[in-house]
Amino acid sequence: MSDVIFFCLFFWSLSGVFGCEFVSVTEGDSVILSMNLTEHQGRKGIKWMFGPKAYLIAEITIEDGKVEIYEGRDDGRFRDRLKLDHTGSLTITNTRITDSGLYEVTNTSTNTKLNTFNITVHARLPVPVITNSSSSSASNCSVLCSVMNVSHVSVSWYKGKSFLSSISVSEHRDISSISLHLECLDDSYSYSCVVNNPITNQTQHLNTDVCHTCSAPSAEFYCCCGFTEVVIRLVVSPLVGVATVAVLVYDVRSRRDEQKKRSDTQLND
Repeated sequence: MSDVIFFCLFFWSLSGVFGCEFVSVTEGDSVILSMNLTEHQGRKGIKWMFGPKAYLIAEITIEDGKVEIYEGRDDGRFRDRLKLDHTGSLTITNTRITDSGLYEVTNTSTNTKLNTFNITVHARLPVPVITNSSSSSASNCSVLCSVMNVSHVSVSWYKGKSFLSSISVSEHRDISSISLHLECLDDSYSYSCVVNNPITNQTQHLNTDVCHTCSAPSAEFYCCCGFTEVVIRLVVSPLVGVATVAVLVYDVRSRRDEQKKRSDTQLND
């Protein structure tokens, strides 16, 4: 059984102290609302009520300690899913989102509240989906992590174990997304997107093929030129070559003339 129980105690001004237990459970799992009453206490009679209208869903009668289940009192939502034992503990099987709410236990003879359970049934979490964002380019990495049909969850990005960013989803949404923008991926760490609620989580790791790593050649070494720039380069390059050849020829001729002058001077001397 997957559940997390937090306890709180507060004072009931008329009937003394009773407990309040906050219970979280994943949809489809079973949960036990434990009372731990002795058999003698159970025979005095207790009743379980559900929801703001306090529908009677189960009770142990005072006369003979007989267990009764009233599965149809509240639109039949609990049909074939309730079990009450003589200790007063109530088991709900195959939990549903609609089972969320308040469950109160009352002593039938004294009308004393014995306990209150506040149950939250969480939907099973989907695995996040990571896709390239439309803002991705050769010089930066932009990805999107999305989850569908969720509520009361957080969606977060992590670099290794380091938290990067997060969003909270309170109301039900068909799709919720959070983006991650990086210049490049540090291949020393794994990047992951995590969706979680109070009792469970789902993780999806970022594939390094989606974005270039920081160790890869920088995008500035790759040039994609427009038509005009290509034409200019094709025209300028030959001109630069011709100019270079002309300079070399001029330099060679100048050296030959200088050598000839020196030779003529030596002959005259």
